[in-house]
Amino acid sequence: MTASYNQAIRQAIIETLPSDTSLHGREPDKRSVYIPPSHFKALRLECSLVIGARGVGKTFWNAALNSNEIRNMLGESVPDLSRVEVRTGFGERPALDAYPDSDVFDTLLKKDISAYHVWRAVLGRWAATMVSEEIPCNTWEASVEWVKNEPESFGRMLERANDFFCEQNKHALIVFDALDRSSVEWRTMDKIVKDLLRVVLTLKRFPFLHGKIFLREDQFAGRQIADFPDASKLLSTRVELTWTLHDLHGLLWQLFCNGTETHGLTLRSIYKDVAGYLPDFNADVWSIRESVKRDEKVQRSLFAKIAGEWMGRDRRRGVPYLWSVGHLADGRGRTSPRSFLAAIRAAAEDTEERYSFHLLPLHYESIKCGVQYASGIRVSEMAEDYPWVKTLMQPLQGLTVPCTFEIIQERWCNLLAGDPDKIDFNGLPPEHYEAGWNGIRQDFESLGIFESMKDGRVNMPDLYRVGFGLGRRGGVKPAAKKEY
Repeated sequence: MTASYNQAIRQAIIETLPSDTSLHGREPDKRSVYIPPSHFKALRLECSLVIGARGVGKTFWNAALNSNEIRNMLGESVPDLSRVEVRTGFGERPALDAYPDSDVFDTLLKKDISAYHVWRAVLGRWAATMVSEEIPCNTWEASVEWVKNEPESFGRMLERANDFFCEQNKHALIVFDALDRSSVEWRTMDKIVKDLLRVVLTLKRFPFLHGKIFLREDQFAGRQIADFPDASKLLSTRVELTWTLHDLHGLLWQLFCNGTETHGLTLRSIYKDVAGYLPDFNADVWSIRESVKRDEKVQRSLFAKIAGEWMGRDRRRGVPYLWSVGHLADGRGRTSPRSFLAAIRAAAEDTEERYSFHLLPLHYESIKCGVQYASGIRVSEMAEDYPWVKTLMQPLQGLTVPCTFEIIQERWCNLLAGDPDKIDFNGLPPEHYEAGWNGIRQDFESLGIFESMKDGRVNMPDLYRVGFGLGRRGGVKPAAKKEY
């Protein structure tokens, strides 16, 4: 490849991959829709509970389900979605007519109103809209009082809504997302989630009314949220959103092939050179074929076209196709699409800046810089979701891992406090901090930040180690020290 062609490929990568993969309430671009096999089950109407870490697609699928255009497109693979009406029952964007925000929720709970009745009020407003009826809606407290005092009227309204959709040969779906925003206290959040599960379970009696709840892993695993009758009927539908190696590379080429104008032409030409044909084109969307989504040999060849065969001068440093995903995995071996796409885009930018005459579009040292960049993003997200993580990781900057837990504990005791009870966590604390430093270690391992080795030492995946400023012999160097 010539230097000018490599530059064109880099520019195409930079322009095609999003600089910010979070939707922030926006509707997804239909060209970016890619469904890994495990996600098909999550989109089906019978699935009521979807679990996933940050950045794996919970909010993306919530937004996609709320888009008529994308639902119709998804209906080719998940038939029920082509004849369903969707409403959000809780989400990232404020919509006080549809659901209470965290402040209103908190006010209602402080008045000894149970979360169970609040969620029934959300269903009440939803059902009233569907059958063009009215219930008290001037305040959420008024709606709650109505469902509490008029249970028969509420139940009959759900029956009429179910009958209405039966006659239309359609379904109605209400989706709940971003429930971590419902409270800043663990026990309160557990109660809110548990009562929501109870309410969504009641919809199982209505064949044409459905509920779908997206939860973060820490809101589900080990929580006391399913100790109520018939909870197994919901849990049996549970799906975990995961991304395999070939899922991530499939998504990458789906986005590449849908680049705009000359950028798309450039990247599709690489795809054609390797696959032997262009991706399929329908309704303004280029779609890579199922064989390419799952064929590791083809995917390796595609990635080698832009990143080469090795992460250095020979095979000892690893294969870029594997290395780029493996070094972005958390302590449980999972890599999110958000981290992967951010790393590839950053690698293209760094190559353009430092290695513009390299023989390939992406330099292997720039791929390492991409990992640094993605790690910084992940660390910022973690500090946003769990402020206590930032408090406890700052004293560990400069450590080299793996190391004994005693070394970590000594840092915490010297720079923070002799006991976790004495630390001001400035918000929601670690779940098991009352069990002491070992309880906090358990929380770090649950989040995938710490890994316990066979000899008892603590290790950290590059995804977090680099961004938090810890070292490892022979590993990707940590980013420059900064506030995260």
